[in-house]
Amino acid sequence: MAFSSSMINSFILSSFKPQQSILSFPSISYGDSFKPRKPLLPFRIRSVPTLIRATSSSSFPATIAEPEGIKINSIPSKPIKGQKTGTSGLRKKVKVFMQENYLANWIQALFNSLPPEDYKNGVLVLGGDGRYFNREAAQIIIKIAAGNGVGKILVGQEGILSTPAVSAANGGFIMSASHNPGGPEYDWGIKFNYSSGQPAPESITDKIYGNTLSISEIKIADIPDVDLSKTGVTKFGSFSVEVIDPVSDYLELLESVFDFQLIRSLISRPDFRFTFDAMHAVTGAYAKPMFVDKLGASPDSIANGIPLEDFGHGHPDPNLTYAKDLVNILYAENGPDFGAASDGDGDRNMILGRRFFVTPSDSVAVIAANAREAIPYFKDGVKGLARSMPTSGALDRVPTGWKFFGNLMDAGKLSVCGEESFGTGSDHIREKDGIWAVLAWLSIIAHRNKDKKAGEKLISVADVVKEHWATYGRNFFSRYDYEECESEGANKMVAYLRETASKSKTGDKYGSYVLQFADDFTYTDPVDGSVVSKQGVRFVFSDGSRIIYRLSGTGSAGATVRVYIEQFEPDASKHDLDAQVALKPLIDLALSLSKLKDFTGREKPTEY
Repeated sequence: MAFSSSMINSFILSSFKPQQSILSFPSISYGDSFKPRKPLLPFRIRSVPTLIRATSSSSFPATIAEPEGIKINSIPSKPIKGQKTGTSGLRKKVKVFMQENYLANWIQALFNSLPPEDYKNGVLVLGGDGRYFNREAAQIIIKIAAGNGVGKILVGQEGILSTPAVSAANGGFIMSASHNPGGPEYDWGIKFNYSSGQPAPESITDKIYGNTLSISEIKIADIPDVDLSKTGVTKFGSFSVEVIDPVSDYLELLESVFDFQLIRSLISRPDFRFTFDAMHAVTGAYAKPMFVDKLGASPDSIANGIPLEDFGHGHPDPNLTYAKDLVNILYAENGPDFGAASDGDGDRNMILGRRFFVTPSDSVAVIAANAREAIPYFKDGVKGLARSMPTSGALDRVPTGWKFFGNLMDAGKLSVCGEESFGTGSDHIREKDGIWAVLAWLSIIAHRNKDKKAGEKLISVADVVKEHWATYGRNFFSRYDYEECESEGANKMVAYLRETASKSKTGDKYGSYVLQFADDFTYTDPVDGSVVSKQGVRFVFSDGSRIIYRLSGTGSAGATVRVYIEQFEPDASKHDLDAQVALKPLIDLALSLSKLKDFTGREKPTEY
């Protein structure tokens, strides 16, 4: 049964007027090579269904104990299936989150899972990537936070805050489905970052899920919507909402990490051309203030720099498939010297040189090798290096998922880390950081060219990577993604692989490859001793080659099967081979060993 119309209106957001962009920007010009995508949504008032409704026989919500000056209502609710929470939070299609109480139940379950001292009268941060439904969701989260006794919410202007910026502020709510597409028919997500800014640990996410299965009420403040379009403080009794500039504090942090003057000296060179593709996602809010205003880049070096609710019809995943426009420009005759892109919420990155792609595995290794001399933050050296388990063997072994890096950082054991899924970062925050990676690469190129005079040939991105290969050898690496597979078939395939691995033994022959070992990877945290199992089925061969199979939890529908293929090559004469050519025998083995086509019906990957 519904409650009073005045309360319904507070959740319908009847005054919401979607615009072409989420933020108001000065006019940004684009070079001839870049064509900004058109927004999916027309300029109109959007009708939003009631998102919170009493689900018991009670006629009206009950009033409960109130903070000073605020009326708090208890809205009866019932559990909703399918709210299992992972490292990346909860991700579903937008229409699922718009069901009655779906988002509200999860937010209340989160507060039910936290010790009261973690949030009562405290400060939480709220932000997101600007995707469709974020504005409505922000109002719901603010009201439930107030209803549960939070003292203050810091929220980015228009709800905009990148994932790295939220982490830098020591955590809070992140409204994002990361690199997945946005819009009425696509994806939405909510994530909670804990204590020092790291993704909530499994001890918390498991509690959230458990509480979604037993929830009976939602505590919500009877306050009006907050105007998020301008910075400032709005008070409701003892509760307040401060709308903050999403860029300034994060920019200040990065200025303490990098030598901006050094980077500016590179970008301002007439013989160096730079391009950044924000993919109409959250880093569009950061690109102009940082690259143009601070570092002196030309305004037309920023592509797709206006955040849009549907990412301009795009898929904001910075890789060779979905950032194809940028790839084409860098691989064109006389393309720019340096290109980069970032994803929906700003935590991923792709690095390109002229006619040269830097794999994420190589990227983190090159940054680590050059960090001390090129980046002031590491002037005293790095404390440690880490990679996710499927990432190529350029760095030491840790498990899949960024949440595992946080403990190592907090313990002072880790400085630079990365994962093959285009995530790179350091201990300046507790998340991967796309813009940090771009600045790290610009710092390396700037440092290597600081003594080059006008007219002298610059050391390029390709030169830096090839020099690294010559020193350390090259790890040929590829990942095949099969998105939105039927879950039943994907799970059967993984079960088959686990059984195959358990029966295998050292010395088994797989074509020309000799097995060293096969297992389902388990990680033991060296800091707190926690154990995480079933992190990926591995087949490791005597020459160091690896095949790894995993199901990803970062999508919003079906299952994503990921196959990782790696082979080390010390012979410098073979380093220029195309990875798909060098890895073809191992790729063929990976597909036949897994019987992937039989289990999933897929003839080819969605991306690789």
